[in-house]
Amino acid sequence: MKFVLHIYQGTTPIPGSDRWNALSEKEQKQIYADYAALNQTPGVEPGPPLGTAAAARTVQVTNGATVVTDGTHFPEGVSGFLIFEAEGLEAAVALAARIPAARLGGAVEIRPVERYW
Repeated sequence: MKFVLHIYQGTTPIPGSDRWNALSEKEQKQIYADYAALNQTPGVEPGPPLGTAAAARTVQVTNGATVVTDGTHFPEGVSGFLIFEAEGLEAAVALAARIPAARLGGAVEIRPVERYW
């Protein structure tokens, strides 16, 4: 079964931020190592790095007109995603718990990959 794990940074320290700079070098290296280990996990297909929520544009069509607004449609913004092929939801939950954002102020949303057409 395939799952998409959406990573929401929330208040997670990200490189270049004041919260990141407040971390020790050891803590910063551990976060990088944790993400690298995730990408080496069998069944994981990492998504490409995404820009910040501030750089996002949201597109909606209203009454046939395309409307583009600055920013993300999501309250906290998706900062990344990965695809995980596993035996079941329990494995996806265990993987999500290893994602640094899940323990540092963000969250990870898991959705099964479905076929609609």
